[in-house]
Amino acid sequence: MTGDRSESPSPGSIVGFPRDRRIVKTDEFSSVFRLRPVYRTAHFVLYTRLNPLPDAKARLGVVAAKRLAPRAVTRNTVKRVTRELFRLTSLPPVDCIVRLSKPVNTKAGPATTASLKRELRGELIKLFASQVVVSKV
Repeated sequence: MTGDRSESPSPGSIVGFPRDRRIVKTDEFSSVFRLRPVYRTAHFVLYTRLNPLPDAKARLGVVAAKRLAPRAVTRNTVKRVTRELFRLTSLPPVDCIVRLSKPVNTKAGPATTASLKRELRGELIKLFASQVVVSKV
């Protein structure tokens, strides 16, 4: 059965999100947050700055507050979708922080995980596309 979690994936099919592509330290988050937001969508705000490290790669930090996504399932979905789209987008060496800015999965919004993922994916594609356009200019 396709999508069954009990099946183990083949070793070559696992694509991770390595630690050197993540923003993990508090002071790294703070230095990016000090800058103005680059782009906003209905649910997200994107902050960026050039990566100061010598062997620079694009790095990502995701902030999904409990008050904006009360269910852990929703917060994890937001983070998972964000990391996957970031991994698939080729960006210049910048530090990006994607912050959830409005509540998701409310009574007015999508209730199923599939519709939530679809909506979030559309917004995140716009965010990362805006960064690619900004970096080319």
